[in-house]
Amino acid sequence: MEPNNIRDGEGYWWHRGVESPGCVHAHSRVRSSGMLLWYAGVACWNKVDGRSSDAIGYEDNSSARSRCGYQSCAPSDPNALNVHLVPHSHDDVGWLKTVDQYYWGAETYIQRAGVQYILDSVVTALHENPDRRFIQVETAFFHKWWKEQSENRKELVRELVNSGRLEIINGAWSMNDEAAVHYQSIIDQFTLGLRTINDTLGECGRPKIGWQIDPFGHSREMASIFSQMGYDGLFFSRLDWREKNTRLFSNTPEMLWQGSPNLGDNSNLFTSILYNHYSAPSGYCFDILCTDAPIIDDVDSPEYNYQEKIEGFASFIRRQAQYYVTNNIIITMGDDFN
Repeated sequence: MEPNNIRDGEGYWWHRGVESPGCVHAHSRVRSSGMLLWYAGVACWNKVDGRSSDAIGYEDNSSARSRCGYQSCAPSDPNALNVHLVPHSHDDVGWLKTVDQYYWGAETYIQRAGVQYILDSVVTALHENPDRRFIQVETAFFHKWWKEQSENRKELVRELVNSGRLEIINGAWSMNDEAAVHYQSIIDQFTLGLRTINDTLGECGRPKIGWQIDPFGHSREMASIFSQMGYDGLFFSRLDWREKNTRLFSNTPEMLWQGSPNLGDNSNLFTSILYNHYSAPSGYCFDILCTDAPIIDDVDSPEYNYQEKIEGFASFIRRQAQYYVTNNIIITMGDDFN
């Protein structure tokens, strides 16, 4: 027996939508007018004051699916808290294992990681459901995977990119360090990565957002380089815990980074610090490498946790939102090699 409507601790009704395994939709929404609506590949719920989902209506995004870039984004609501779920996988281009060991999934006694399987499953999941989204970051792995694909598979990937369902972020050969590195090396490895993306995916593959989520520290020069390369924004995660606490409690985790006093406004870059490292909220990692419990909606099962999962995720959203001044927040759904 599956619960169609359940009541949470705040007295609101949650109506179960469509569930399917795989990626989570990148653009979800929380309405402040008593309704919480998640567009997601894992689960969709409507939070309404006693109303069914038929009374709300789902937006038709079919026209957006035929366009890439910002045109493919779900429309935001200025009067609601817009929650953007971003499915990703952080795949180090060499860390505990070599690039080939990471790609092929070798030497599992060191670390269980196989990037080829991640890309295979992502492309399949995106193809199965047009509401799913995923961002791809490291071009070194993508290029290695691309060379192994058939022409039909390559055409499918181009279709996913052109419709905005698969989005290239950062786009460099790897996610470079920002401390012990020369700016010329940064530009060279971005040139290699971006040219590879352009040659394989075309104009819609061009990234617009910097994604420096794992380097240990960040430099003003990196922000300036992103700005001069035409990027519109930057997200990062690692910073000193004291500065992060200060920014969160002063509602300043987002800023307009002034990359260069000489270049003036041309070097300014919108920058946002991720709230939860770059991981999924605790308890909501459903990758095979994770140990979090799945969503169990069978009310006859002693393992039933459907209502608990809903309330927990909503609580996480409210907790994160209090630290940001805009009505748009990002929640990452992914981690190292998952």
